[in-house]
Amino acid sequence: MPQLDTSAWLTTILSMFLALFIIFQLKISKHDFHHNPELTTKMLNQNTPWETKWTKIYLPLSLPL
Repeated sequence: MPQLDTSAWLTTILSMFLALFIIFQLKISKHDFHHNPELTTKMLNQNTPWETKWTKIYLPLSLPL
């Protein structure tokens, strides 16, 4: 029964990790990250009609019997 030749495994695994690291670095570097996230949350804030009005929600369990 022949023996399994594992002499090239270390080179293959290390080159695979190096290639994955380079690919992920390239993918991450193409993203456009916002420098100040507070500006984007302020721009997305929309006024809804129920924000300025006082409303009361009646739960079925809180109604009088």
